[in-house]
Amino acid sequence: MNLNVKIKLTRGMTAPEYATEGSAAVDLRAALDEGEVVTIAPGARALIPTGLSISPETSDVVAVIAGRSGLGVKKGVSLANGIGVIDSDYRGEIQVCLINRGEEPFEVHRGDRIAQMMFLPVLHASFLPMDELDETARGAGGFGHTGVK
Repeated sequence: MNLNVKIKLTRGMTAPEYATEGSAAVDLRAALDEGEVVTIAPGARALIPTGLSISPETSDVVAVIAGRSGLGVKKGVSLANGIGVIDSDYRGEIQVCLINRGEEPFEVHRGDRIAQMMFLPVLHASFLPMDELDETARGAGGFGHTGVK
């Protein structure tokens, strides 16, 4: 399935691209000024611009911003909010809030791949108030009720 997405590029950035035929997401890059370095201390956060604004052809999708596995595993750097949700009607610049959960300061330079963006379908729910819900085998069990093994 293909989706047309109009983009506006600022800060001298180029259009995102899929790295491989099977890539589910495109990398988002840091749109810092040439020579600018943002250093994120352990435990600190930083908001990094991408120079990218989007306009999907339909309101039936959401752009989801996810962390890059290599940054998380190797450096302890991830998205401060877990994931980012870019609603189909948002037209501002996409920015990424990174948090450094590692033990060393982390430097972000212009053009660094800092996150990834994928598009997913959106379903809008109609909420139907009920006094009771249908029963399931699981019921209200949660928070590890099935064990670890």
